Amino acid sequence: MKFIRWLLGRIILLVNWLSWPHPGVRTAQQQQAVEATLAHYALYQFHACPFCVKVRRALRRLNLPMTLRDAKAEGPFRRELAQQGGTLKVPCLRIEHPDGRIEWLYESNDIIAHLEQRFPL
Repeated sequence: MKFIRWLLGRIILLVNWLSWPHPGVRTAQQQQAVEATLAHYALYQFHACPFCVKVRRALRRLNLPMTLRDAKAEGPFRRELAQQGGTLKVPCLRIEHPDGRIEWLYESNDIIAHLEQRFPL
């Protein structure tokens, strides 16, 4: 079973690589503002997770260079997601609001909808 998951993950990554979307275009000033806001965002993900791939494709399409945190391996990001986010589920978008409040957004469709609304092209 472990081998099948590994193989399927590699197939997903290959298809993703073959069909990688082109990034959207903004003016330099708009892109700079987007990147400043994204300094307060982080995506917790597994490299070969199909739902994480879906969100990363949306990040590319929307031209959103976001911090990616690998939560698969044992380490600080996995613990942070489980303890602060409430569950070890990916993809998960961590949003640090200006008032200091931290929001944890799960579900790939919800994450993509938030990003499309917050950072339109």
